[in-house]
Amino acid sequence: MVLYEFIDYSTLKLIWWLLLGVLLIGFAMTDGFDMGVGALLPFVGRTDTERRVAINTIGPTWEGNQVWFILGGGAIFAAWPPLYAISFSGFYLAMFVVLAAMILRPVAFKYRSKRPDPGWRDRWDWALFVGSFVPALVFGVAVGNVLLGIPFKLDPDLRMTYDGSFFGLFSPFTLLCGLLSVCMLVMHGGAWLGLRANGVVAERGRRYGSFAAIGAIVLFALGGYLVSAGYVDGYRITSQIDPNMPSNPLWKTVVTGDAAWMQNYAAYPILWLAPALGFLGAFGALAGLNSRFERLTFVSSQLSVFGIIATVGVSMFPFILPSSVQPDASLTVWDSASTHRTLFNMLVATIIFMPMILIYTAWVYKVLWGKVDEQTIENNNDTAY
Repeated sequence: MVLYEFIDYSTLKLIWWLLLGVLLIGFAMTDGFDMGVGALLPFVGRTDTERRVAINTIGPTWEGNQVWFILGGGAIFAAWPPLYAISFSGFYLAMFVVLAAMILRPVAFKYRSKRPDPGWRDRWDWALFVGSFVPALVFGVAVGNVLLGIPFKLDPDLRMTYDGSFFGLFSPFTLLCGLLSVCMLVMHGGAWLGLRANGVVAERGRRYGSFAAIGAIVLFALGGYLVSAGYVDGYRITSQIDPNMPSNPLWKTVVTGDAAWMQNYAAYPILWLAPALGFLGAFGALAGLNSRFERLTFVSSQLSVFGIIATVGVSMFPFILPSSVQPDASLTVWDSASTHRTLFNMLVATIIFMPMILIYTAWVYKVLWGKVDEQTIENNNDTAY
């Protein structure tokens, strides 16, 4: 027996589904508060110094936080090739918008302090806002489209045809998901400013973060109602499926409707912990933002982010990309993965390198930890952003 066969193929598929969730949640928890701070920047900072306070709470670590985004894309490419091919092709223009916004953000970080002119800095501050708000919105819209199903088809040779359009991605439900994503990350950014900033910037961050927490609670509840009441069709496999099967999404039968996204909760009631954490974390963040329990507020915000994203994952399992026009072609955990050997080799690499990344990240945060206020900016004017 070769080494990789010591772990069952179906077990490896499940492990990589979980790892993909970890990477996406890790990205939302880390780069998410960066985006939240960027989206709040024009509102929490009335002067250049106040805006520099907000920027310097994320300035030393935002680049490292984006590693989670790169790891997530790499994991999709290597572990779920059909998912990578279809999603990156179908969402091409949306991906381009996201990447353009995320490229704008580092340019704004580097350029805003190159000139003392107020107009120059104000324009780059709004560029930071756009580079933070747009990805937060589009990521949520993308998740909403995944829940609805993507208009793609597969022929017998597994060649993909995408029938959608860029503007077709924006529907009332997907915009609701996009606004939920924005509120979730702005709440997270407000909690971060309350933790890392001092003075009026922290106060405004808490205030706007509180509004965002209320918005996240309301929109998460509304989205859950639409899904559970059957206004959003779910997907359900009606044929037998072998978890150890080779990749071929066409070897199954799928039906839609009947609030199918709720069936996992009926089968495994423990999964209700995911949406419960989403709500409890948001309520905890709201309470903390109004009572100044800084660390508890940030932890609660993280729990809410975890719960909201995990809710999508456990609701859809085993689906990872349903098709709205050819349901039988929907991609699932069991029929869209890479080979047994590939998943095993990737897992070995992950076991070796992931702890190193986590240890280094923790060390960076420890070294760079501390409150940022206007006095800090003035004392470090040459090195601060």
